[in-house]
Amino acid sequence: MRTTHLLYLHGFRSSPQSMKALKVGQRVRETHPEVVWSCPQLPPSPQAAMAGVLSGIATWPRETMAVIGSSLGGFYAAWVARQTGCRAVLLNPAVHPARDLARHIGEQTAWHNSKERFSFMPEYVDELRSLEAAADPDPQRIFLVAAQGDEVLDWREMVARHPSARRKLLAGSDHALSDFDDHIDDVLEFLDL
Repeated sequence: MRTTHLLYLHGFRSSPQSMKALKVGQRVRETHPEVVWSCPQLPPSPQAAMAGVLSGIATWPRETMAVIGSSLGGFYAAWVARQTGCRAVLLNPAVHPARDLARHIGEQTAWHNSKERFSFMPEYVDELRSLEAAADPDPQRIFLVAAQGDEVLDWREMVARHPSARRKLLAGSDHALSDFDDHIDDVLEFLDL
């Protein structure tokens, strides 16, 4: 079934101004203006972030909605897919965010606006652990894009977490997927856009 509602979830310290979010949003508006598009700014609290996302998609049709997430947003996208049964594209997803973000407790700066600051609290690591405990989504509804040149997260952990998902392994590339233009068509094709 064609995707009618598309959610994009950004990563840690990122925003709806991320390059990939902007490119997907532009493509959706230009070629599929009928698709409902949402790319919310996620708060630092994982619990608050997921509560806000679930509230925002409460009226969306589960059978025709989809989610794309990058890095921590990829972890969140997998969680949303578990809750809703929707299709998900995971772009260099975090798979152990509680472990990886425990060293980032304290004041942080936003990636796209260094004047914007937020606090990443110790309890947020526990919130991530709670989200990690959920069962994995249906692998047939997951498309994993993993860069072997990711300098932040290990692509092997991504594949190990989603071993049966459709996947595109990139020899090289980077955490930001600077070559995203080369992969956006595969992402949108998987979502039937």
